[in-house]
Amino acid sequence: MANIAFFDFDGTISQSDTFTPFIHRAVDPKRLKWGKLVLLPYIVGYKLGLLSGSVIRTKILKVGFKGSDAALLRTIGLEYSQNYLPQVIRPKAMQQINWHAAEGDKIVVVSASMDVYLKPWCDLYGLDLICSEIQENNGMLTGLYQRQDCSGSIKKNRILEYYNLSDFKEIYVYGDTLEDREMLSLGTKRFYQWQEIDHAFFD
Repeated sequence: MANIAFFDFDGTISQSDTFTPFIHRAVDPKRLKWGKLVLLPYIVGYKLGLLSGSVIRTKILKVGFKGSDAALLRTIGLEYSQNYLPQVIRPKAMQQINWHAAEGDKIVVVSASMDVYLKPWCDLYGLDLICSEIQENNGMLTGLYQRQDCSGSIKKNRILEYYNLSDFKEIYVYGDTLEDREMLSLGTKRFYQWQEIDHAFFD
């Protein structure tokens, strides 16, 4: 019986957040400047711990991309995955991914970040992907997610939707923030900020 490994991306596979740098590359500079003003109350609320990352990401998506060209965003996402992501990937994370691959384990990236740059990166290494997917209509972005921001309990629910965990001997889960708590609860072997934890860690 094979094993399965679920990896958070931002802060776990990568050394830092990849969502914000992508926004700065992908959003038109004029819209970016206007958006910072519109979103200021939400950004302050997020920094004060009054709003979740999920709420602020959803707001940024709407302000930044509604009405934009979907094909152009995919092109920017591909370039970002090829030129920026390699600079911020943790060597330790790639070593662990390569170890799981050598063991024949199924490897899944589970992230709140966007499909437009995570999918080409995962395809390069043959990894499965569960993430936030940007909705488009007639080639234009709606400013909404296709489903929901893939964080917190949504990560856990998507995993259970796509995989029958009883098919696997061991379930490895790697995360780095409280947004990964529910996903980590699924693991038989759990790693929080690259340290193995027991089942009582979040109790």
